[in-house]
Amino acid sequence: MTQTMDAEAPVLDSVREILDNTKADHVFGPAISENGVTILPAAKVRGGGGGGGGAGPEDQGKGSGGGVGVSAKALGVFVVREGRVSWRPAVDVNKIVLGGQVVLIAALLVVRALVGSRGRQG
Repeated sequence: MTQTMDAEAPVLDSVREILDNTKADHVFGPAISENGVTILPAAKVRGGGGGGGGAGPEDQGKGSGGGVGVSAKALGVFVVREGRVSWRPAVDVNKIVLGGQVVLIAALLVVRALVGSRGRQG
């Protein structure tokens, strides 16, 4: 049993290290205070993990495994100035571009439909 625990220790250490690095200040930096203004980063951090194990007849090996997935996304910053807190959202340029493309395609389809219906009427 001790041999199995020793073999799993590096995996558990790696998982702990990953989870320790999923805090907002590690992902986006620590809070910044200057000239009476404090900026606090906010992030959405998601994670998941799994593991497995197995045992078989002697000489066929024994198995174990694990995995961890983590994603982080900047949401914005809280700005604290003179006792008041304001929120400054992070701008996701990819979403803006994608939204613009969807609106443009929809507008082109509407124009096409209008031009097509006028052509058939006249």
